[in-house]
Amino acid sequence: MQLTLYTDYSLRVLIYLALYPRETPTISEIAERYGISRNHLVKVVHRLAREGFVRTIRGRGGGIVLARSPEEITIGEVVRCTEGPLRLLDCLGQDGGDDCPITAACRLKRVLGRAQDAFLRVLDETNLAEVVHNRSWLRHRLAAGGGG
Repeated sequence: MQLTLYTDYSLRVLIYLALYPRETPTISEIAERYGISRNHLVKVVHRLAREGFVRTIRGRGGGIVLARSPEEITIGEVVRCTEGPLRLLDCLGQDGGDDCPITAACRLKRVLGRAQDAFLRVLDETNLAEVVHNRSWLRHRLAAGGGG
């Protein structure tokens, strides 16, 4: 399983904002620090604002800030929001949308279902504040010029 770039960029934006809580960075600034596309970040920030993770401030001196404290934002919440329903196999979906003839008795389905649940549980137990606990080192790396 691999998360999309959209999720990656969403998490990067939130990390950046958590690292600089007293600032109001712009999309361009964040894109430059990470060395990623500003156009992609515009879409990401729009979605994060719509979902209540960030607030955008227009006008001179405007930018982006977290809408909630880093302690209140779980990584699982962000991943579910940006990825949609996660499932390792089609048969793990809510609708069971699978045409495999052994689904009802398949042990692999149960094993992968437990693995998926464990993955999401770890993300749900981790908040943004924990991710930026090494704040000084992260700020140093971003100041050094970023890069994806």
